[in-house]
Amino acid sequence: MSQITSDIVKKLRDTTGAGMMDCKKALEESKGDMDAAVEYLRKKGAATAAKRADKETNQGVVEAYIHAGGRIGTLVELNCETDFVAKTPGFKALAHDIAMQIAAMNPQYVSRDQVGQATIAKELEIFADQAKNEGKAEHVAQKVAQGRLEKFYQESCLLEQSFIKDSGKTIKDIIQDEVSRVGEKIEVRRFLRYHLGESTNA
Repeated sequence: MSQITSDIVKKLRDTTGAGMMDCKKALEESKGDMDAAVEYLRKKGAATAAKRADKETNQGVVEAYIHAGGRIGTLVELNCETDFVAKTPGFKALAHDIAMQIAAMNPQYVSRDQVGQATIAKELEIFADQAKNEGKAEHVAQKVAQGRLEKFYQESCLLEQSFIKDSGKTIKDIIQDEVSRVGEKIEVRRFLRYHLGESTNA
């Protein structure tokens, strides 16, 4: 068994963003094997992420991204529980990816619970009318409208959008991947998107 030195513990902490005691335990469990220790921490993070749902996220970063020769700019506030995690390369990379996603895909909301009831009712009415104009019966039109509302959420809500770098994952998925890695709650607090020449309500 390799000796668990403070340097090895620090290296694992720098790699994963996990706490010092967690890193020490992971190295002990894996007999000093760095790769096995990382895997141990990832599994532990995945198992404990759900328990952290009520934790406060008062740390984090505000990430800026400028796209298309300065014609589109975004700001996103990504929060986590500790300043330590906020400074890790993985967290910063996640914030950058999300800012880039906002520039490319122009979401209107962070999540579906931000969509007002009036907006939902209006969209359902439009979708139902579209379906009727396509010759659908009333009861069928209502079902079609519900299906199109789900698509509206997937297009308009940041967390439900397909990630531009990996269409097999949503933004919620890539955030959850980082939660599993660091063992802290992570959430998008808010964002702004500016397009040259467009008016904004921000």
